[in-house]
Amino acid sequence: MTSHPMTLEDSPNCAHILVVDDDPALRQLLQEYLEQADMRVTAVASGSLMQEVFDREAIDLVLLDLRLPGEDGMQLARELRARASVPIVLLTGKSEEADRVMGLEFGADDYVTKPFSPRELLARIRAVLRRYQSQMVLAAPDNKRRAFRFAGWEFNLRTRKLVTPDARKMDLSNGEFSLLSAFCSAPQRVLTRDQLMNLSRLHNAEVYDRTIDVQILRLRRKIEPDPAHPQLIVTERGAGYIFKASVETLY
Repeated sequence: MTSHPMTLEDSPNCAHILVVDDDPALRQLLQEYLEQADMRVTAVASGSLMQEVFDREAIDLVLLDLRLPGEDGMQLARELRARASVPIVLLTGKSEEADRVMGLEFGADDYVTKPFSPRELLARIRAVLRRYQSQMVLAAPDNKRRAFRFAGWEFNLRTRKLVTPDARKMDLSNGEFSLLSAFCSAPQRVLTRDQLMNLSRLHNAEVYDRTIDVQILRLRRKIEPDPAHPQLIVTERGAGYIFKASVETLY
């Protein structure tokens, strides 16, 4: 199981696809093909491994085989849909029309019938991702957010971890976590110290006016290439701070 961060031309940031299939040859084929299309891929063989990856990673789309040995693929799809609004594309056999219909009724977004054309699968994945991105930005409530991506960084709200552009995990203090959550929730906007304090308290951290500048300094040291000349968290003199990065939200 490998993961490679890349850039995706058809999406603002690199989409992370979780492939769940017990066939090692098919997993390898899908991983290589999707990575050639500039996607990040994690491939696993079972539902239990799928759940482990989903708990620790920010996943954009799950490609799920309904016929996993000893497991109920339909139940796995239901559990995923109950946990998050992550897009689900089912892999099914030619004779499994009833499963395809049931899967769509349970909340799957699309299906591909084996044997399939990798090119068609890629087109379907991109179509689902585009549809979700446009829908969820407008419809999903703030408390359903799973992660943010900005400037190559990945900020996972579940694990409270920050992943660097070169895939290293970085711990955040409570104050840093709350401030970065506030900035990612309101990018490209000037935020006053009062606004940052209020937004931080929504994330259960006590951030006070006298500590805002200190917390921002610490956060800059973690995410800025040159903290002395910040490009992400920029000071607006007499007004506050602005988060300059383009932010993608995952739900």
